[in-house]
Amino acid sequence: RRERQRFVDKNGRCNVQHGNLGGESSRYLSDLFTTLVDLKWRWNLLIFLLTYTVAWLVMASMWWGIAYLRGDLQPAHGDSYSPCVANVYNFPSAFLFFIETEATIGYGHRYITERCPEGIVLFLFQSLLGSVVDAFLIGCMFIKMSQPKKRAETLVFSRAAVISQRDGKLCLMFRVGNLRNSHMVSAQIRCKLIKSRQTPEGEFLPLDQCELDVGFGTGADQLFLVSPLTICHEINSESPFFCLSQRSLRSEQFEIVVILEGIVETTGMTCQARTSYTEDEVLWGHRFLPVMSLEDGFFRVDYSQFHATFEVPTPPYSVKE
Repeated sequence: RRERQRFVDKNGRCNVQHGNLGGESSRYLSDLFTTLVDLKWRWNLLIFLLTYTVAWLVMASMWWGIAYLRGDLQPAHGDSYSPCVANVYNFPSAFLFFIETEATIGYGHRYITERCPEGIVLFLFQSLLGSVVDAFLIGCMFIKMSQPKKRAETLVFSRAAVISQRDGKLCLMFRVGNLRNSHMVSAQIRCKLIKSRQTPEGEFLPLDQCELDVGFGTGADQLFLVSPLTICHEINSESPFFCLSQRSLRSEQFEIVVILEGIVETTGMTCQARTSYTEDEVLWGHRFLPVMSLEDGFFRVDYSQFHATFEVPTPPYSVKE
């Protein structure tokens, strides 16, 4: 079957774009810091470079303007003449003075004299403005680099979900694993069934979301993710798959969105990994191959068999039947 449009891709990206915001787009500017953090890296780096470049040129121009208005740029001066900034003769020297001041380098060749009140005021303004710009942009870059999105790439889900019997009950199952040795603290998993439906009143819901129970009552949704785990949803009278059979699975259209959340042990930041399964990726009458083996003093995980399944005898009928 031709692959249809997903609500959530296999890599966790949500295929939703917001358009025609109208006046609501101003809300992005009211939370400018979060807007910058959400931008892609190339735009973040561009804004970072442009902001500093423009700020440096503007401030250097102000120092050059003070020197020009005071006449410090004229070559002929007496020995008793005191310029605003010593040894500033042109725009490059004014720019170097600003960089030395802003970066607290202080080579000692250029400095502000005490007979220049406008220079002192500009110096104070430069210090305050530089602190604000540094805190805003460097803070944005730090948050951007410390985001745990890359950590989610080492949390893997099985390519397909399976339906088979476990403990005498028909269950929908999929597998999740952690490729790193560092643990996910307080890991919790949730599942959403996204399917179009029509209400008794005639209202059509194109992306209706329904919760799939993966062990809320028993605590099975709280994971100790040190080895690959098989997540199980029991198909019973309260499950949306109560009427699902092997034959009806071929004609159904639905998407199961899986959300795994936890705290990264090394950084203490919350991480979220997502994936989805369409009806074509649900295998009826299959079970996952074991990946754990006992070695000399430790357990070994063979991730080459992580996605592998094999057929098992499973009734083709629904739980209702």
